[in-house]
Amino acid sequence: MDTETKSLDFVRQIVADDMKSGKWDGRVCTRFPPEPNGFLHIGHAKSICLNFGIAEENGGLYNLRFDDTNPIKEEEQYVKSIIEDINWLGYNWEDRLFFASDYFEQMYDYAVQLIKAGKAYVCDLAPEQIREYRGTLTAPGKNSPNRDRAADENLDLFERMRKGEFPDGARTLRAKIDMASPNVNLRDPIMYRILHANHHRTGDKWCIYPMYDWAHGLGDSVERITHSICTLEFENHRPLYDWFLDALGIHHSQQIEFARLELNYTVMSKRKLLALVKDGRVLGWDDPRMPTLSGLRRRGFPPESIRNFCADIGVAKFNSVIDVGRLENAAREHLNKASPRVMAVLRPLRVVIENFPEEQVEELDAVNNPEDPAAGKRKVPFSRVLYIERGDFLEDPPKKFFRLAPGREVRLRYAFFITCREAVKDADGEIVELRCTYDPATRGGNAPDGRKVKATLHWVAAEQALDIEVRLYDRLFTDPHPDHAGHEKDYKEFLNPESLESIPAAKVEPSVKGAKPGTRYQFERLGYFCVDPDSMNDKLVFNRTVSLKDTWAKIAKKR
Repeated sequence: MDTETKSLDFVRQIVADDMKSGKWDGRVCTRFPPEPNGFLHIGHAKSICLNFGIAEENGGLYNLRFDDTNPIKEEEQYVKSIIEDINWLGYNWEDRLFFASDYFEQMYDYAVQLIKAGKAYVCDLAPEQIREYRGTLTAPGKNSPNRDRAADENLDLFERMRKGEFPDGARTLRAKIDMASPNVNLRDPIMYRILHANHHRTGDKWCIYPMYDWAHGLGDSVERITHSICTLEFENHRPLYDWFLDALGIHHSQQIEFARLELNYTVMSKRKLLALVKDGRVLGWDDPRMPTLSGLRRRGFPPESIRNFCADIGVAKFNSVIDVGRLENAAREHLNKASPRVMAVLRPLRVVIENFPEEQVEELDAVNNPEDPAAGKRKVPFSRVLYIERGDFLEDPPKKFFRLAPGREVRLRYAFFITCREAVKDADGEIVELRCTYDPATRGGNAPDGRKVKATLHWVAAEQALDIEVRLYDRLFTDPHPDHAGHEKDYKEFLNPESLESIPAAKVEPSVKGAKPGTRYQFERLGYFCVDPDSMNDKLVFNRTVSLKDTWAKIAKKR
């Protein structure tokens, strides 16, 4: 974001005011604190770009800290994927990679400090009793029978909890705040629970684990974060974080909440995305239909387009739903400038140029990218037998169909004018081949006599073309808000059965031979495509990143 030419969003304005006033001694230090219990999605990208972007803009530092406080749901594979995704976005936290588990001993000591101060106690209530005692939004809670335990007894029990003397769920450590508070987060929240589970980093060292609300603010404090930027769901938790930090008398970051990113035609809950993966509704976290960063990367979205999208949608204080078309347009804008052009035919129709010599192959010049003159040109082979798109020919065309038809002349991109003389059919009446002639004087696609044609078609030479598989992706859900609270149906019932179409026998010009996974192209007239990791040496697989402008919008109107 160009902060010199654009007005500052409210978060950046707060930081700018702090810098001007000298608060935090002129420091800016932010962090992104993911829980390693799933893959990052596009919503996380907004938070990453905001947290890390603000630090970069102000000459500050930013940390990556994993809030790994729940060993049951956390896995090393998620840690690795998160690191890979953030690196892919273009951010480098240098040596400032941290884990909440790095601070487990310090957090334990802080808990002991609160127990000694009479501000925390060990509670014997079972989980369901704690929920019952907590009260409701309209009714206050009631005190635990253990709330007034002596500090010495609480210290002894807490140490025995750590030593593993009690089973899971038998006891908790709770903060002693106010069971009648209108903010239910302040009704003696749990700080530690007993959990005999192996942790991905600490192994079996611990059998008590800090709750997220206890660990989160402490991590910010230990790292001396200046601006703790969170999404709006943490706004009601801020008084609790404040209480913990003030009770301990330690560094107190400034928490600022902003509206999280919500996109239509998808779900953004990691729990729901995990269910899609586990149920086999998608092919994994990196399925190109998923809103995960790994899915978007595999589909071909450039990292620059993700960052530009996050800058374009801005930062607000109120929740709203963003049209996924804005994300797609951000990809198109970048890919149009950066992607080399090639010609591919998804549904081939054989064309024989009857007056072109049988053994002759001509090398024609093709522009690699009209948006980038430095990209130069390439050679594409032209021969007697070609393939065009089956949809570019109609035997009995309607009035506004200007592509190929019997007796009609069209231009082949970078090549010649051709005229269709005959459509050859098989025994079932299906057109299997077109017999055409070409005008050699129109080499390069222009007629010396000045005659015009109304259509230009892409094509590939049959013998030289490469066989490829193409995967066309549509929206993962048919409903723009599949997990809306007002729906009677489960969100999975809105899955789009046509979200993936595989075309196993497409053709592409030979210039893409040997392309590595992740290489992006524009298939002329068809859209933007990316080489998939499923590609083998003998056959490339291409994912459609996005269609050319407005194609999906037209499809949606027809539904």
